[in-house]
Amino acid sequence: MLSIELAIIVFLAGVVLLYKGSDILVDGTTHVAAQLGVSSLIISVVVVAFGTSAPEFAISFGAALQEHADISIGNILGSCVANLLLVIGISAVIRPIKIQKGIIYRELPIMALVTIVLLVFSLFGLLDGFHVVGGILFLVFFMMFVLYFIRCAHRERIKVEEFSKGNTVKDSLFIVLGIAGVVLGAWFLIESAITIANFFNISPFIISLSMVAIGTSLPELVVSVMASYKDESDIAVGNVLGSNVFNILLVLGAAALLIPLGALASVDHLLILLGVTLIMIPILRSNHEISRLEGVFLLLLYAVFIWYTFGGSLLVQGVLSG
Repeated sequence: MLSIELAIIVFLAGVVLLYKGSDILVDGTTHVAAQLGVSSLIISVVVVAFGTSAPEFAISFGAALQEHADISIGNILGSCVANLLLVIGISAVIRPIKIQKGIIYRELPIMALVTIVLLVFSLFGLLDGFHVVGGILFLVFFMMFVLYFIRCAHRERIKVEEFSKGNTVKDSLFIVLGIAGVVLGAWFLIESAITIANFFNISPFIISLSMVAIGTSLPELVVSVMASYKDESDIAVGNVLGSNVFNILLVLGAAALLIPLGALASVDHLLILLGVTLIMIPILRSNHEISRLEGVFLLLLYAVFIWYTFGGSLLVQGVLSG
């Protein structure tokens, strides 16, 4: 366990790694997309989302191996909420995000459907008593998702003469190095956050919903913020939507193969995630842009979520029972 002093140093090191890694990742992704004739949206949904979801996989699958179901599912629920509210909110405040039709009619419905499936599976015990069945189905759905976007990539290829010139090997290496940077930086931040949280004696579920979830969402946050700053809206939003699908289908699917996740006990946060997902539909569809004002609104919603997580739920339950 790190000391508080060392945790602060590790935290700062993680910030630096995340910043530089995300900068390299965004550049490498856009360059390779142009060279291969594949839209940056497809690459961001599949390749970048997979890389930025690696911390969630490491935390949730590792927690499942150690039979810590509360950390495993809490991390994913908190991370998905943070992706939609915190990541997109900050990105939109930095620069209004233009939304392509592909996101509205393809990526967004898929993410919403996957979130609904998560709630239905939880209510019917497919992540608890029948967790192995639920895990297998999630992984099958994940393979279908990846294969679908591989087909989309083939359909959306640009004519050869329209390809951009460049060094594909070099830019591909940038993607690998960028992913490594954001994953390592996130790991540094997660370790330091857990140390600080344990110092204040916070419960594992609360830690996983908040600090750990924010830590594992930092790759998405930094990648999307950098993409927004560079006016690469495809990556800024596609990365987040793809990451949520990866988190639910791949990460929870793999974890559910090992242990019951206790999803039904987290039904309130499952409903919150579904509500946040549904809120994103009119925001993404309105004028095909997420404005700065809408970004502020998303950040305010995230502040309410954190308040609810750290004690607001008890107040709400008291009011309802009273």
